[in-house]
Amino acid sequence: MADEVKHPLKKVLLICAKGNLEDVLATLVMANGAVMEGIETKVFFTFFGLDGITKKRMNKLHTATVGNPAMRMPGGLPFPTWLGGIPGVEAGVSAMMKKQIDDLDIPRVDEFLEMIDAGGGEIYACKLAADMFKLKKEDLTDKVKDIITIGEFYEMADGLQTQIIFT
Repeated sequence: MADEVKHPLKKVLLICAKGNLEDVLATLVMANGAVMEGIETKVFFTFFGLDGITKKRMNKLHTATVGNPAMRMPGGLPFPTWLGGIPGVEAGVSAMMKKQIDDLDIPRVDEFLEMIDAGGGEIYACKLAADMFKLKKEDLTDKVKDIITIGEFYEMADGLQTQIIFT
């Protein structure tokens, strides 16, 4: 019988505030990993991160090409910021990133949300940001449990064995 791994961490709260492909996926990978480890998981999408749970946008996210100092061109050279401003470059880079994601069999955003929900994780939208962008619950994936304030989200921490991660 294999030894069961015990985590001192009982709960994780993740906050996703950016709507580009790499940031939304990073949040979802961490949330899914926590769910798979048996850690109580709650994810809060705010500001542009709401694109990650908005039905019309969640599977059409782009890679940030402007202002991304970690972006590299093939061969490892830094990606010049000005290049990201040329029409079609962001779409091309996003297509290449999506191909790499598909090649690695990484789930799409909607599939990750389904896995997190099915594993017992909870997904929330920020009331302030939803109001700002005039989004209603019906605009969001049905995996969103509720639209709440950040204060209500923080109340879910309720203990010392909770980690809050802002992505």
